[in-house]
Amino acid sequence: MAMIGLYLTDGESDVLLPKKYVKGNPKVDDVITVFVYLDNDNRAIATTLQPFASVGDFVFLTVKDVNTHGAFMDWGIAKDIFVPYAEQREDMEIGKQYLVHLFIDDHSERITATTKWGSYIEKEHDLEVDDEVQILIAEKTDLGYKVIIENKFEGLIFNNEIFGDVRPGDISRAYIKNIRFDGKVDVSLQPIGYHHIEDNKLVILHHLKINNGTLDLGDKSPAESIYTKLKMSKKNFKRTIGGLYKDRIITVGDFEIKLIAID
Repeated sequence: MAMIGLYLTDGESDVLLPKKYVKGNPKVDDVITVFVYLDNDNRAIATTLQPFASVGDFVFLTVKDVNTHGAFMDWGIAKDIFVPYAEQREDMEIGKQYLVHLFIDDHSERITATTKWGSYIEKEHDLEVDDEVQILIAEKTDLGYKVIIENKFEGLIFNNEIFGDVRPGDISRAYIKNIRFDGKVDVSLQPIGYHHIEDNKLVILHHLKINNGTLDLGDKSPAESIYTKLKMSKKNFKRTIGGLYKDRIITVGDFEIKLIAID
């Protein structure tokens, strides 16, 4: 009889790892890392493939198929993840990406996705101003962009805090700028506070040195130009060059700064 795969155990229950996922020549008592899910017959199946996300995650996924029951999204393994119509904020379309949250459906006991992710945001948090965090850009609003902070909390980046390209699905480091009286969180893509000036000084000095001591940015340069060249806000740029000027390291003009020659 042909081998159908390996039976794995965690000491409490057994699961089949189909033959197509068996690599090398594993032996009894070898340890294998797998992901376990329920197939169409509600049988537990193991795979060595790693899905794009797991239960509890917020993630952008692409719709592969739609039928009368809902949508099916690619999440990196053989079995697509299901989004019932009841879990869709709007009718989903094949080929489009949507932000979803993954959870265990109480009825089917299967991993399921929902675009109604707002109800899974944690309301209580211990975030503090100036914390460095990871964010997922969630969606555009009139005020800016909603973000998911540390895969748990919701925040907002205001339009006037954005100087480069920002798109839903982007993942980046960010900083807690403000926590409002109602607990809502404002986020900045730029470091907050004076203790970051030293890092910005190094950035500016580096650019000055590789450009023969001159940089075509100054007090009146547009914020977009500053961000494009230095990846910092105009506010942080002016604060930093102010410190360098005070230390008599540079001269500052409207559209140019220069290193001061030291004999």
